[in-house]
Amino acid sequence: MPGDIRIRRLDAIGARELQELSDVLIDCVEGGASVSFMLPMSRAKAERFWRAVGEGVARGERVVHAAEDANGIVGTVQVILDQPENQPHRGDLAKMLVHRRARRQGVGAALLNSAERSAFAAGKTLLVLDTASDDAERLYVRQGWQRCGQIPRYALMPDGAPCATTIYCKFLEAPGL
Repeated sequence: MPGDIRIRRLDAIGARELQELSDVLIDCVEGGASVSFMLPMSRAKAERFWRAVGEGVARGERVVHAAEDANGIVGTVQVILDQPENQPHRGDLAKMLVHRRARRQGVGAALLNSAERSAFAAGKTLLVLDTASDDAERLYVRQGWQRCGQIPRYALMPDGAPCATTIYCKFLEAPGL
């Protein structure tokens, strides 16, 4: 990964982070990522989402990591820590987003490593995720995630086309994972 990218955990989402995280989300959705949003992707919709995420961070329900370069945030990932009573060992990896201008530079791998370390530190030994992206699938496999299966027509792409979603898991057993 280039030396000008750094990963940091966001303990709060302030005005600057809200703007930059919204920029990343909008770019990803406009680029076709199936990440819960439909076109048109408005700034108001993105900011509502990130404000809610910030509330979850404040309550300790999730962890958010951001990848930054000299111009600001270029990627993000979340670990949802708040799980049902019978699943205290599990976390959900969510909203793995990398701005199109920063892809194929190691940002995704660095975000995954950081998220996995924070999940392990929070007592999680299993992470799960779902994706509709072939590029993301290749990244997850390279990073040691196990493919569990695929659900046809699970979600919609931002343009409304149905898409399959692939489920992955990773067991976290030691630091450095």
